Amino acid sequence: MPEFVTLEVSDGIGTIRLDRPPMNALNRRLQEELRDTAREATVRDDVKSVIVYGGEKVFAAGADINELAEIDFVRMSRIVGDLQSALGSIADIPKPTVAAITGYALGGGLELALGADRRIIGDNVKLGTPEILLGVIPGGGGTQRLARLVGPSKAKDIVYTGRFVGADEALAMGLVDEVVAPDDVYEAARRWAAQFTKAASRALAAAKAAIDQGLETDLDTGLAIEQHLFASLFATKDRTIGMESFLADGPGKADFVGE
Repeated sequence: MPEFVTLEVSDGIGTIRLDRPPMNALNRRLQEELRDTAREATVRDDVKSVIVYGGEKVFAAGADINELAEIDFVRMSRIVGDLQSALGSIADIPKPTVAAITGYALGGGLELALGADRRIIGDNVKLGTPEILLGVIPGGGGTQRLARLVGPSKAKDIVYTGRFVGADEALAMGLVDEVVAPDDVYEAARRWAAQFTKAASRALAAAKAAIDQGLETDLDTGLAIEQHLFASLFATKDRTIGMESFLADGPGKADFVGE
């Protein structure tokens, strides 16, 4: 049974909940459970969109330093791939995902949130990658996802200094997408996620794959990826349902089946 990470499903929305008080430190056990839970959210047909949530007080304040302090170079060389895959597991979910961030998202906590499609935070939240203050760098995907999101100059400033970024600055630089009152974070995430519970899930997965994969390559290759994914949707039931519904009743009235 999971000890620190659970998947709760309600009305088509899956909530991946971190629960390792007091700060949701991301130890190895939590990382493994996170990977397994993300996989479960991927394969479950009743999950149409996903929220990642650490609770009312904190999202995740980073890795478990007590654990990391005992790891030498040889062992870290063997397990760093597991670290990246665990903290990047949210990015691998082929459904709309949103991180609902309260309190702090630092180090591995921010790396986890960077894998979501959207980030909603409370107006008192602090974000950052303070690994440099420990003599290391982000190792769970932070140097790559942060730079792709906010640009290399801003990413270098955050990583080099290890400083905390407040809500207003995070919104201005595009690190987060919405700022709300701290008590409203989870409900704001549910409102966003609820838009997709009756949507064409195969088309959403294709849209996510086209954007994410296209950003990793040149424009011509990205266009080829889009061509393939676009054409593939013409083999789905939802494409037939959507177009027939449009012709009969206009846009926005289709009852999709996810096939």
